Amino acid sequence: MSAPIAGGITRVGVVGGGQMGVGIAEVAARAGCEVTLVEISAAAADQARDRISTSLDRGVRRGKLDASAAAATRSRIAVVDELAALADRQLVVEAVVEQKQAKIDVIQRLAELVENPDAILASNTSSIPIVELGAAVGGRAANVLGLHFFNPVPVLSLVEIIPSLLTSDAVTERARAFVVDVLGKDPITAPDRAGFTVNALLIPYLLSAIRMLEQGLASAKDIDDGMVKGCAHPMGPLALSDLIGLDTVLGVAETLYAEQREQLFAPPALLQRLVAAGRLGRNVGMGLYDYA
Repeated sequence: MSAPIAGGITRVGVVGGGQMGVGIAEVAARAGCEVTLVEISAAAADQARDRISTSLDRGVRRGKLDASAAAATRSRIAVVDELAALADRQLVVEAVVEQKQAKIDVIQRLAELVENPDAILASNTSSIPIVELGAAVGGRAANVLGLHFFNPVPVLSLVEIIPSLLTSDAVTERARAFVVDVLGKDPITAPDRAGFTVNALLIPYLLSAIRMLEQGLASAKDIDDGMVKGCAHPMGPLALSDLIGLDTVLGVAETLYAEQREQLFAPPALLQRLVAAGRLGRNVGMGLYDYA
């Protein structure tokens, strides 16, 4: 990827060092940006740093990245445990847990801390309407929008850009320029409704597969093989749910159902039980499948 365009966004912040947060940090740093990633504690920051190193090492092994580019990317990422480190950022993306109040709390803190009045405050939410986040920061609502990346961020090119009724056109265009010209990714403009474009289509499909398994209509392997080998999907819906994280799938489904009140968005009992049991998916070694 090329370095950021002159006069564009070069200082990026990310809040949250889970799969999505570290992926966003990595692609921004690979594009030449100076990135500060904030986690909740020193221990969590160490884990996020390890995730980034693991991803970069994987890229080198697979020939997607040479060793010098990986080293340069590492040098551009600072992982810390204090939000105040984001004060000088031009763009900050929150990528914390998919819970509305948690995201509102982060956006409000960023609105207080980030000094540049033109800085973009973005959310990587999968489903929460952006207008609710913007309304929570009063005078900086025009600077708030959604930038929804897809997992794994270094591999998938799509980014949903979600302006709310409160987002300024100038902020939307600056965000689009960053996604296209700096990150080299492919944006679509999504409506500010629960689930936006992709998850409004994807989540009912995943829930339908989980219901089919729950009702004993087919095995997990047969469900996934059917979609991979019969419909040319790269991954079956149950394996994909585990990759996304069952807690995230549940959170998005609950948000969609709360807004739409349509049964296709209602979380199946099996999904709720798995999350309650801590079987959250591939990231913890067990979900709909076991990965030990």
